[in-house]
Amino acid sequence: MTLAVPAYAAAQRPLVMHVLYSFDVGGLENGVVNLINHMPPERFRHVVVALAQCAPDFCQRVQRADVEFISLHKLPGHGIKLYPRFYRLCRQLRPAIVHTRNLAALEFTVPAGLAGVPARVHGEHGWDSSDPGGTQRKYQLLRRAYSPFVNRYVALSGQIESYLTERVGIAASRVERICNGVDTLRFQPASTRQAVAGSPFYESDVVVVGTVGRMQTVKDQLNLVRAVAIARAQGEAGARLRLVIAGDGPQRAEVEAEVAASGIGDITWLAGARSDVPEVMRALDIFALPSQAEGISNTILEAMASGLPVAATDVGGNAELVAAGETGALVPAQDPHAMAQALLRYTADAALRQSHGTAGRQRVERSFSIDNMVERYTRLYQSLL
Repeated sequence: MTLAVPAYAAAQRPLVMHVLYSFDVGGLENGVVNLINHMPPERFRHVVVALAQCAPDFCQRVQRADVEFISLHKLPGHGIKLYPRFYRLCRQLRPAIVHTRNLAALEFTVPAGLAGVPARVHGEHGWDSSDPGGTQRKYQLLRRAYSPFVNRYVALSGQIESYLTERVGIAASRVERICNGVDTLRFQPASTRQAVAGSPFYESDVVVVGTVGRMQTVKDQLNLVRAVAIARAQGEAGARLRLVIAGDGPQRAEVEAEVAASGIGDITWLAGARSDVPEVMRALDIFALPSQAEGISNTILEAMASGLPVAATDVGGNAELVAAGETGALVPAQDPHAMAQALLRYTADAALRQSHGTAGRQRVERSFSIDNMVERYTRLYQSLL
């Protein structure tokens, strides 16, 4: 199949080709959207290549009209059959930089290098669902095998940076740590909890805890359901608790069954996939992240920017975002009793919710602004030209 060359391919600004498995709703993908939307258009052009598919609705979040979206419709398994097509794509578009993200896309640094792409950047955003702790030797060796085709690595957390240097064996000089940034204009605190379309929880005397994320094992919404069920049975504070789970995915049926089995269907709203996440955040009093593994969580940053206290599991880069006792609480993963106690403390104490939410917003403004993220990526890209 011959790929048409977009009109912008001949322009003078360097082209960055962002390569990821799928361009659809998710934290990694939101980071790409934010980077493209906020990077000065006079510096770089961008093209997004999804090994599987670019979801049309999600592509509309990119606000620049000069961005091309290309779906390769990769089948499960190794992507070597797509190497010739990807090679031709690189030869036609002639990107100055190919920026792959996570293990699923790493192998495409090989055809990019063979096609003569001058710079290959690889970002590690979090653990694979099949290797949530980053302990499996085969994935370490696989990353090491592809390392000759990568010029620079981007680690989104200190834990991932250590993984790359200590376990994979990448020289520290080749790894740069750049945390996600959050759009503090889109995600802003509300003076009081706001109504959002579809929510059944509008009473002023309830306390609404919510989470946002794809329904899959690693995100562990099941244990959040269990935590809310435990909390509900513990006095007046627990009786005021309400639960919102925004997101969809392969584990939805299990979550629905757990809600029913736990007897909290009357206080739970499964909101499904949402395009209005800032509004959903402003409809909450507490944000919870029950994940079994994380890199740097966009949703934690979005919740903090929205002025919410955060109850999160102490995994991955969560402790780099949540200052325990100052902006939120950290609890062990897969421990619904510990999560329940954290939720009850916030439910019973409005002043604590307010102080931790305010401190979280200030922390985001100080350390995790989108402008800082864009500046760091711009400097990185410029250094490779």
